[in-house]
Amino acid sequence: MLIQHLPLLSSKRIVLASASPRRSELLRGLGLKVEILPSTFAENLEKSAFAGAGEYAVATATQKAIEVFRRTCEAGKLADLIVAADTVVEIDTQILEKPLDKEDAMRMLTSLSGCKHKVYSGVVLVLPSFSDPALDQSPLIRSFWEETVVEFAELEDEAICAYAASGEPMGKAGGYGIQGIGGSFVKGIEGCFFNVMGFPVHRFCVEVDSLVKNGAFSAKPQ
Repeated sequence: MLIQHLPLLSSKRIVLASASPRRSELLRGLGLKVEILPSTFAENLEKSAFAGAGEYAVATATQKAIEVFRRTCEAGKLADLIVAADTVVEIDTQILEKPLDKEDAMRMLTSLSGCKHKVYSGVVLVLPSFSDPALDQSPLIRSFWEETVVEFAELEDEAICAYAASGEPMGKAGGYGIQGIGGSFVKGIEGCFFNVMGFPVHRFCVEVDSLVKNGAFSAKPQ
């Protein structure tokens, strides 16, 4: 998995292209030294252009990663690994991102009440100093998305109003945080819990493990 690679990874410059405190907390919890450099990408891709929510999340994460990659190149300070992610909620084919305001959060929570929905996190890993074998050019880019099914209890209107007023829904896909008060709404999940928080920890570790074993962090850069 990842723990045996920490001596190698601790010597690398790992940049998280996100201001999310949850993602940085999860990555640092794995023992990684992470530098925070939030992407400035506007996150305004047209949802209808994608086959599904997973593809949409990966596309957004890709744009975040590329923006930070270009910025580090311009600054002359290449990272060894850039990590970008985007999380969305899907219910009845509708993609929910972060609520715009309290009323938007209430609308989202009402739509999730008493139903199952899916949470998708798209993750993109960029290794600026290595070439992609398929393209024979740098950077090396790996991407994936993870899906978790979440079931909500029936929510009373008073609970929705109180939760929206608490401010916790803001900045969170679907208008709730499973690691906070919003976790009390969840009857059960199928899949990765951390994916609902915004970062699929296990799948990330599997992908990095594969990259290390294939020499991406120790071989001579292309």
